Amino acid sequence: MEIIQTNHKVYIQNEAKEEIAYVTFPSLDEATVQIDHTYVDESLRGLRIASDLMAAAYQVIKQNKMKATLSCSYAKHWFDNHPECQDILK
Repeated sequence: MEIIQTNHKVYIQNEAKEEIAYVTFPSLDEATVQIDHTYVDESLRGLRIASDLMAAAYQVIKQNKMKATLSCSYAKHWFDNHPECQDILK
């Protein structure tokens, strides 16, 4: 499955081009995004898709030289378990 990256979302589509898993991180200001939502369709749960998407979101945010705040409970859990990625947290 291909993870598609934009400046404020990473996601996976099914064959019908419907988003079936995503992490969103809209801008709060010029230097900060807020990771606010993670969704994985039931058909993909248990396959580490959410973790893969969060890692991709981390890469996009880091490449764009942004900082992130977290309002998504899954994002908070993921960053707690990945201290090496906390460099982007504000």
